[in-house]
Order: sequence, then C-alpha cells, then structure tokens
Amino acid sequence: MSKVAIYNMSGEAAGEKQIAAELLETKRGAQAVLDAITAYRAGIRAGTASTKTRDDVSGGGRKPYKQKGTGRARQGSIRSPILRGGGIVFGPHPRDYAKKLNKKTAALAFRRALSDKLAAGAVALVEGLEKIEPKTKLVAALVKKAAAGRPTLFVTGAANVNLNRAARNATKIEVTTAAQASVYQVARHPAILVDAAAWEAWQARLAEGAE
Repeated sequence: MSKVAIYNMSGEAAGEKQIAAELLETKRGAQAVLDAITAYRAGIRAGTASTKTRDDVSGGGRKPYKQKGTGRARQGSIRSPILRGGGIVFGPHPRDYAKKLNKKTAALAFRRALSDKLAAGAVALVEGLEKIEPKTKLVAALVKKAAAGRPTLFVTGAANVNLNRAARNATKIEVTTAAQASVYQVARHPAILVDAAAWEAWQARLAEGAE
C-alpha cells in the first residue's frame, strides 16, 4: 500500500493518505508508457524542415557550357544535385510526424505512469492550492519545501489563473489540469503536486482501470 504525503501552503507536512494497492497498475503498461511518450513527442514536432529539389532551384534554363571540347564532364543544368547550389536529393520536406495511439493503450499508459510515481512517493497533495495568490515567491517556496526544489508538475482540478501567473516566471515548473495532464508530463517530472480536486479525479481514473 502506497502513501501520498499532504502539505499545507507553507510546505509543512500535514499528514498522509493511503492508496489501495489494487488501484495501482504495476504489472503491465510499461510498453504503453513508451508508446504514449513517443506519440506525444512525435505529435509536437513541427515537421517544417524543407529542401529544394532540382525542380525548385531557380536558374538552369540553359546548358552551362558546350558538350564537348572543354575537357570537363558534361553538364546539362546548373541545378544538378552534383553541383554546388543545385537541388537536394532525398532531402526533408514538410510532413506530419503524428502517431496514432488507441484509447485503451493511452488509458493504460496513464495509469501505469501515475502508478509508478505514486509508488515512488513522487506525488503529494497540497491543501489550499486552489486558493494560491499569484506570487512567484509562494510557488518557489512551496516547491523548495514540498518537492525538495526538484522540477515540479502542478496539477489542479480546474484551470487556476493565479497558479499559472505565479508559476510562469519560475524555472522547471509546469502547470496543468488533471484532465489535460499527459503521460509525458507525468513521467518526466520527478515531483508532482496536486490539489484536492485533481487528486479525486486521478483516483477515479485509477479506479476505472483497476482489475
């Protein structure tokens, strides 16, 4: 049975919550987590790299020099890929790198990623987080005490404007909601601080997949 530490807004310990072992997904889903992270990172690639083929390069309408008598290799166009400034062969062109991930795999991946964090004690509940003032020093102090200064993911049940404002100037801190949190975000942050609403939402998601 795992435990979730509880902190107040001052970063002081205020108790802990027990998590039933049957809610955690520890036996399967490792590959699903990898697939979800790969799909997420592929989806955010811009895919805008582009090169010009010999058809796109300007010029080359005439033969650069006569066919014979120069002692040089014959050339038909200055746009040839073997010449400097010519077209590029097999170069990159704009494309979509998105990968498909079915709903069951995505759900399993999230449960496994969250279960691993819970088992490692990386998730903590912060009481009163939804009422935080929009001050960066408050977030910085909370992270220093409750997360030991590690890169932290703040998760709220609903969008929290004050928390977003307080965290936007802080380094290595990210803010999201329980519904929008991705497997990539959960997996990459060594510390996760949640409010009461987010904790309830995540518990429900774990319970849905419990066997």
